[in-house]
Amino acid sequence: MLQRIQTLWLLLSTTMILLLFLFPYLQIFNAMGTPKVIKVTGIYENIGGQIVKTEDFTLITIVTVLLALVPMVMVFMYKDRKRQIVTGYVAILLILAYSFWLAATATASLGDVQLQFQNYGLGIIFIPLSILFIILALRGIRSDIRLLKSADRLR
Repeated sequence: MLQRIQTLWLLLSTTMILLLFLFPYLQIFNAMGTPKVIKVTGIYENIGGQIVKTEDFTLITIVTVLLALVPMVMVFMYKDRKRQIVTGYVAILLILAYSFWLAATATASLGDVQLQFQNYGLGIIFIPLSILFIILALRGIRSDIRLLKSADRLR
């Protein structure tokens, strides 16, 4: 039963990272009022009524996919719980480094534009949610370890 809950948390974490492909994490309006949207795949602008990708983030796209695979791999490490916990902590550190990389890339591509609260897109919520789901999965893994140790004592 507990293994299913941990699997759910890890799959939700993977889903949150993959949702970054659909939702922008920043949205800026330039002086003419046209939006500039920043996703993990690149920067999109409205030029002549068409949405055009003006800058491509190939490396960020690849890293996003690889980062989404880490919680998925954790699901299949259920036989080695210690390694699963270490992988969870490494995943959290990688996600934190990834979020700083996204912020640095956005500020570098925007230049001197001041970010305000309304500039943040829905995608900015997915990164902390992914970390939260990994933490919940790690809590469940630790409780599984405690349950197995107590069952071993009873034998």
